[in-house]
Amino acid sequence: MRKTAAFGRLLTGLNYALLGLLCLSIILPTLNVLALALNVGTDAAKGGIYFWPRQFTLDNFKEVFSQSNMVNGFLISVFRTIVGTFLSVLLTAMAAYALKSKTLPGQKQITFFVFFTMLFSGGLIPYYIVLKELHLTNSIWVYIVPALYSVWNMMIMRSFFQQVPEGLEEAARIDGCSDLGIFFRIILPTSKPVIAAISLFNAVGHWNDWFTGTFYVRDPNLKPLSTVLQEMLTKQQALTETLMNTAGSLQMDMLDKMQVTGTSLKMATIIIVITPIVLVYPFLQKYFAKGVMIGSMKE
Repeated sequence: MRKTAAFGRLLTGLNYALLGLLCLSIILPTLNVLALALNVGTDAAKGGIYFWPRQFTLDNFKEVFSQSNMVNGFLISVFRTIVGTFLSVLLTAMAAYALKSKTLPGQKQITFFVFFTMLFSGGLIPYYIVLKELHLTNSIWVYIVPALYSVWNMMIMRSFFQQVPEGLEEAARIDGCSDLGIFFRIILPTSKPVIAAISLFNAVGHWNDWFTGTFYVRDPNLKPLSTVLQEMLTKQQALTETLMNTAGSLQMDMLDKMQVTGTSLKMATIIIVITPIVLVYPFLQKYFAKGVMIGSMKE
């Protein structure tokens, strides 16, 4: 018994040690990014900045927030993240519920057809042509409509819904509940973990997506925050490289006077982009717990 207890304590200690190392591997790089974001760019370029700024400044963040379309980009990102995530999760869940139903005519064939779309893509140019024909390019709906359905998320939800005891649905039908009522009153409430996980994945995808705003939207007032920050970062890095590659005392003086560099601006941008997700995640984390269905009913 003593050997078993000692072995259990050893395993517990090893688990805590591994979790501690994992936490450090996440926390230390984040602290380094924050230190570089709060340090003078030209000074940070000399190296030696690890977890604390050597010359504290907020100029990097001021430069980011000085962009004229920063607020508008933030609102666009919030709109697409909230609306896009809600509609995508709802419609994907409804499709997954239909695919898991054994009474669906041609269930296996439809499921294979849906799964088949994961294996092949039409390519970027055909995709752009389709968006243009649907009048989605240069529109705020280009961020939402193409991302309404995710086959991968649909398959995950379908597998999770199949774990719901059929007795719950049968009891609901006996009480006169329709398929839509079963979906909203039984399936969704008992599937909070998978709904929360898919919602988080969708929200992060919408919030971090800069590609769509760069290639499918021309109106600067419709560009999301990620695209605005990406374009600002590209311009800043191009300016820094131009000054460094141009031989001349005037260019060198300008470079010496720059408090913000491409690297420091990049770090400030990272902090700004990840902060909303970091703040939201703790409220969803509790729903990732397993075993919601345990004890819900007895067969």
